[in-house]
Amino acid sequence: MRNIAIVTGASSGLGLRFAKLLDQGAGGPLDEIWLIARSAEKLDEVASDLAAPTKVLALDLCDPASFKAVDGALAAERDLNVQWLLNCAGFGKFGPFTSIGATANGNMVRLNCLAVVELCYSCLLYMHAGSRIVNIASAAALVPQPGLSVYGATKRFVLDFSRALDRELGDAGIHVSAVCPKFMDTAFLDRPGSEKALASMEWIGFEDPDAVCAKALRESLRGKACIITAPDMCVANGLCKALPTGLVMALQGAVGRTYARHRKKNGR
Repeated sequence: MRNIAIVTGASSGLGLRFAKLLDQGAGGPLDEIWLIARSAEKLDEVASDLAAPTKVLALDLCDPASFKAVDGALAAERDLNVQWLLNCAGFGKFGPFTSIGATANGNMVRLNCLAVVELCYSCLLYMHAGSRIVNIASAAALVPQPGLSVYGATKRFVLDFSRALDRELGDAGIHVSAVCPKFMDTAFLDRPGSEKALASMEWIGFEDPDAVCAKALRESLRGKACIITAPDMCVANGLCKALPTGLVMALQGAVGRTYARHRKKNGR
């Protein structure tokens, strides 16, 4: 049986880093790594740097036709085991809901939620005991996020969906993990929408994406369903559970505004 890994968002950011780690054996032996993103040119560059055999699928996961393409590629294989599915594709826009616009808001839901569901469903038909699904959520999933309302809600969906699916599949020996990192220095922040809204949220700090990916793979292999990668966010998660949600949002907003004013005062 051929063991493969499927990585979405593989042309940059976490997807690229996961692909490299899997290529180095961090997830166990693999016969092939499938790379999914929109740009065929960028995927070809990634594939050329990997030692393992690769399959490049240049797909826009906001387009429903993409899932039929994935289904067709899987069905064309024989004796296939999807050992890893890593759903890393996603994007977010900062700012008030009404200023972001219907297209961007809708595409956040399509890419961050629907694509995750579709790919999980497609790949589960080819998974066996020991297979792993890793869905990238966010620390933004831990409490509602004014100024990042749709993105935060999509990542809460990913978190809850992953935890429930992990419980459903436990008897089959297939585990699902949602990863909840802080901001990272990746392409995600290249076009945030509202710089003002971004500045009010940067106070939570940044994480190293390589460390996030390495920890995600380790904890997934241990069968952990919710992987909060930063220690301070583990503490914050406890507070979010203990305190009323409205109070947490108010405190978060006050700290963010204070931080943004401080940044502006110091010319940053």
